[in-house]
Amino acid sequence: MSEALVASSAPVTDTSVTGASGARQFWRRLRAQRAALVAAAVVALLVLVALAAPLLTAIEGQDPTTYHPSLVDSARGGVPVGPLGGIGAGHWLGVEPQTGRDLFARLVYGARVSLGVALAATIVQVVIAVVVGVAAALGNRWVDQLLSRVTEIIVALPLMIMSLALLAIVPGSFPRPVLVALVIGLIAWGTLAKIVRAQTLTLKQLDYVAAARLSGWGTWRIARRELLPGLAAPLITYSALLVPMNIGVEAALSFLGVGVKPPTPSWGQMLTAADVWYQAAPQYLLLPAGALFVTVLALTVLGDGVRVALDPRAASRLRVGTGRRREAKADASVGVPIGGGTGLPRQDAGTPPQDAGTPPQVAGVPRPGASADETKEATA
Repeated sequence: MSEALVASSAPVTDTSVTGASGARQFWRRLRAQRAALVAAAVVALLVLVALAAPLLTAIEGQDPTTYHPSLVDSARGGVPVGPLGGIGAGHWLGVEPQTGRDLFARLVYGARVSLGVALAATIVQVVIAVVVGVAAALGNRWVDQLLSRVTEIIVALPLMIMSLALLAIVPGSFPRPVLVALVIGLIAWGTLAKIVRAQTLTLKQLDYVAAARLSGWGTWRIARRELLPGLAAPLITYSALLVPMNIGVEAALSFLGVGVKPPTPSWGQMLTAADVWYQAAPQYLLLPAGALFVTVLALTVLGDGVRVALDPRAASRLRVGTGRRREAKADASVGVPIGGGTGLPRQDAGTPPQDAGTPPQVAGVPRPGASADETKEATA
């Protein structure tokens, strides 16, 4: 037992040191990817704009729900009055057709809803997936079979159809952004749970987990102290990719009319109302669509950068901003062949290849197996 205690206590110290070193290596690898850094800056700016939405709209002097009928031309069907959709000092991005509501105010408040719903849904997915995946991996055979079958059923459920059904039957008095986040989180956790279960089964076989078990630790203490730190990397990686997916789902649900309800602004809801105004007021469609595109693209690139930084063996799916050209130049400068290879010096052009099984020719010494004439020439 004393040996088990020593074996279980040793990895704890090593883990703390390794964790600190691993964090430094992670930041160093992430900083080496320029595309990921740009994406992180864009995401930080979007989050800052969403958090500062009341301050920004107060500076502009507008709010997202006030109607301005005098700023639209009712004779033309509600088209905004003025150039570029009514852009001016009082309305930085113009006004909404028919209602005259300020587009800038609705756009920044829509960022709060879209990003908030996506982050809340991701948190719900991660919590459920960790509980189910770890319980399935650490439980007995019957618990594992039951939770695995439930997870497979959740994975097989069509997300959009189930979300439409659940959102259609819930009373309208329930806060809609909270409801959308809960519905997305409760339906789309299956894939992450399978990843957590597989990773936990792998970690169970490691020596420090076996030592902790021999020292008398309980199952949940082992899970909390030994397994959860090992699950951090895949959870962070997959969560970074879940956020843009959830933003797209929220926008699609709002576009279909079962997501966030007016007057609460949402990018998907703005796209729903803008589908008939793309010719008369194109900025009404382009602004929320562009915001969605930039947000999803930035989060996807950032998620790919986090994945590569946490696992250096995984190649990035990006072609630019990942340092590939710099690595290739560095390899070429030291003689390493580009695209892999043994790293041995390259043979000069024009030199015939030497047989690997034939020893080099030395002056005055006949080579083995030489004929009588070759022997006379070598010894002459």
